[in-house]
Order: sequence, then C-alpha cells, then structure tokens
Amino acid sequence: MGVVEKMKAIEEEMARTQKNKATEYHLGLLKGKLARLRQQLLAEETAPSGGGGVGFEVAKSGDARVVLIGYPSVGKSSLLGKITTTKAEIAHYAFTTLTSVPGVLKYQGAEVQIVDLPGIIYGASQGKGRGRQVVSTARTADLVLMVLDATKGAHQRESLEKELEAVGIRLNKEKPNIYYKKKETGGVKVTFTSPSIANLTEEAIKGILKDYRIHNADVLVRDDKCTIDDFIDILNDQHCNYIKCLYAYNKIDAVSLEEVDRLAREPNTVVMSCESDLGLDDVVDEIWYQLNLSRVYTKKRGIKPDFSDPLVVRNNSSIGELCHSIHRDFKDKFKYALVWGSSAKHSPQKCGLTHKIRDEDVVSLFTK
Repeated sequence: MGVVEKMKAIEEEMARTQKNKATEYHLGLLKGKLARLRQQLLAEETAPSGGGGVGFEVAKSGDARVVLIGYPSVGKSSLLGKITTTKAEIAHYAFTTLTSVPGVLKYQGAEVQIVDLPGIIYGASQGKGRGRQVVSTARTADLVLMVLDATKGAHQRESLEKELEAVGIRLNKEKPNIYYKKKETGGVKVTFTSPSIANLTEEAIKGILKDYRIHNADVLVRDDKCTIDDFIDILNDQHCNYIKCLYAYNKIDAVSLEEVDRLAREPNTVVMSCESDLGLDDVVDEIWYQLNLSRVYTKKRGIKPDFSDPLVVRNNSSIGELCHSIHRDFKDKFKYALVWGSSAKHSPQKCGLTHKIRDEDVVSLFTK
C-alpha cells in the first residue's frame, strides 16, 4: 500500500469514528500518523530528480515576498498585472498560468515581490495538478494573499485552507506554546503549567511519541488551550510554517451590496474587482499593513537623508538587525548610532545595537 492509500485509509477511519471523550485518544493517534505520512509525501514530491524541465520556484528578492494562492480563473494574474508592472497571461479559461510568475510592487519606497502561483485544484496537497509544488512554494512567503471568487461562496476558502493545512502551512496562527526536547535517556516526562481545557492529555502525548518512535523526551505545555493538533505541529516543527494570510474576494461587482458588506467585515479580508478597478488601492494598503515593515532612512554627517530610498526592515527591529541588513560584518565595526524619530527619547538620541527602531526613523551609523 502506497503513502496516498495509507492516508486515505486513515482519513476514512477518522470519518467513521465518532468524536467524543472516549475516542479522543484514538483520534489523536490517527492524526499523528496522518501528519507523519503527509510529511513523507511532501518529501518525496520535493526531492530533486534528474532531467530538465521548466523551473517552478522563483528566487526570492525585494524587501518581502507575497504569494498569490487560489483556484483557477479567480483573477490572480489580473491582480498581478494591476498592482505590479508584470504582464501575466490572462484568459477566460482555467490554468492560464502554468508556472510561477513574479512581479514587483513598489510602495512607500519598498519593493515587495508578488508571486503568482498556478491555480490549484481539489486534492492539491496529495499531488493533483502540481498541487504540492504550489502549496509548498507558499512556505517561502511572508504573506499569503488568497484570491477568492466572491460569487463562489465560502467553500473555496475552506478547501484552500484545508490544502495548505495538509502541507503544514498554518494561516494567521501563532506557534503553540509547547516546549519539546528529545533526549537520549530518562523516558518521557510531561508537565502542564495549568490543567488542560482542550483534548491534550499526558496519555495522548505519550501515545503520539510512541508512534513516532520517540521514547525519551521532555514536554512542557504552557498553554491550557493547546490541542493534540498543536502538539503534532511541534513534533513536525521543521515542516510547519506560521504565515499571515490576507483574503481577497474578487468579482464583487457580480454580487449584491449586502454580500460585499458581509465579506468586507470578515477579519483579514479585502474586497475588490480587477475587471472594474474597484478596491485595488485598499488591497495594496492592506498588503503593506499585514507585512508590518518599517522604513528607516540613513543619514551621513552634514548631509540630509534621502527620503526616496529607505532601508526596509521588520517592524520592531534593532539597530543591530539594521546593521546586519546593510552587511553581515557591519555590526562588528559598529561604534554607536544617532537616531531621530518616534523611537528616540530626544532628537538625536545616541543608541547602541539593542535600540528598537520604528517606522520612518532617521539613523546615522558610526563605525570604529
């Protein structure tokens, strides 16, 4: 029996099993086995193979990366053409985009790479329609922009989330607050900082570890809301990515105003129409907001800063991280920095490497 067949058998058994207190332990073990098989399947798909062919992955560039995920003909290529200078092929039939198409969104002095991935189909996480390549490419993103058809209802979003979940991509979720360390000896020690109110128990943890052939480990559960799924994610930590997701509903000119209003009120959601040029500025603004980047302007002594060419760093970055973004050895030569802006108590403030900078700060760096 192949990996896919084993996965289907487990999924069928889970579907047949009633969910209650008595079956939580058994379902937890099945979930652990399913997660292990999914990682095995993904490893087989992404393993290098001989021969030529069209390259799929696109080299990461710019200050951040956003990937467009969606089913065929939802308007991903149209959106890419509207907000970047890239002209992707657009047509009124499915699978117009057959490989990754990159573009650059220039905004507030930053350059954001937008990657249009081929439309995926149901069952993508199991390899249908190059699906695992598409969804695994999303792992490299700083933000997933899920493009949805406003006329198709909620099933598109639910099924796409399921496909991404199956390959270890967790959308708009924080990493579970669980400490796990594998040991050489000593058996399995499980500690809860407070009684669990979810389905994660010491018995479930030990059962899942046994299935993974882990017989010596320390586990500390710091959050009483952690579930069996959360613990499985910690075990598969190197295969799990926690990524922000922005949901963009296209074709709003084809639905009622009441439906547009309902969709627009959902969390992490924007509404638009590429064909009618509606809401595109809002999409761009929300991309920038979700990426949570900061622009920092550098200043040389006696010269005004160039406000047209900022350095772009993650929000809440330190002076040390700013130095590293300039050059990885720059921090070794660092002496001090002068900072003007909202992060400074007075302007200028003399700061060290640990000082946290904020958006639109001006920084003058001095070396030894």
